[in-house]
Amino acid sequence: MPIDLKAALSAEPTVREANWTERDVLLYHLGLGAGVDALDPAELGWVYEKGLKVLPTFAMVAGQGVSAGELRAPGMNMPGIDIDLRKILHAGQSLTLHAPIPASGSAQISSRVAHVWDKGKAAVIVLEQSAADRDGKSLWTTAMQIWARGEGGFGGEAGPEMGGAIPDRAADTVLVSATDARQALLYRLSGDMNPLHADPEFAKMAGFERPILHGLASFGVVCKAVVDGLLGGDPTRVRDYSVRFAGSIYPGETIETSVWQDGNRLTLQATCPQRDGQPVLTHATMEVG
Repeated sequence: MPIDLKAALSAEPTVREANWTERDVLLYHLGLGAGVDALDPAELGWVYEKGLKVLPTFAMVAGQGVSAGELRAPGMNMPGIDIDLRKILHAGQSLTLHAPIPASGSAQISSRVAHVWDKGKAAVIVLEQSAADRDGKSLWTTAMQIWARGEGGFGGEAGPEMGGAIPDRAADTVLVSATDARQALLYRLSGDMNPLHADPEFAKMAGFERPILHGLASFGVVCKAVVDGLLGGDPTRVRDYSVRFAGSIYPGETIETSVWQDGNRLTLQATCPQRDGQPVLTHATMEVG
């Protein structure tokens, strides 16, 4: 049985140690397009170790980059889950920050299958990860939603409705983020070595004209745009950030992020203008301090 629901939900969490250095953070930020104007003090804060800031979305790659040693293509190893990798899609991602992420450090990361939702033709597996430093202080919690085609229909709960509905008014702000043609090649050095983001022939076999930008790169690009454009460049103001991945872009294309603000809650929608406004991230929200 591809999904053993009882085994998946009752399994003990797996724990690994993640270590990272300033160079991992620098490379991650470069992979998001930071530092294009290296003379801009605001940009330099992301790409120079003197006074280095850490974007909260670095949590998604902490312990997986150059300091981790050998870089490998991603896989899936979860108790009770035995699914063909060709049938899965990274459908959504959330990140909750409990403390600022240090520019270098280590964490114990605990992973577990938190939910398996039955969507009829597919299952949605929610993989939760919690990180704490050596003193036991919580750093962050993430929840990855994995869409598994053909694995639904097992009689489980459908799960909650998606939040992040767009307000019925014009956006308060539109933030524009240009990507670079080499950006996927840089971003993959932070840990995701999937050939879909580098190998033209592999990308064509997957149905794309050429290699695409990582979904988590778009996740980071939009976060940086909000921090720079609305939060005074202060990444510690991000409390919670959640998105649904709605479409891919090619490196070199632009991401436009529309923002609706209601107090400390932001509703976001990211689109690609080169493709007539095709959605990139939807059902996206951010809580800020």
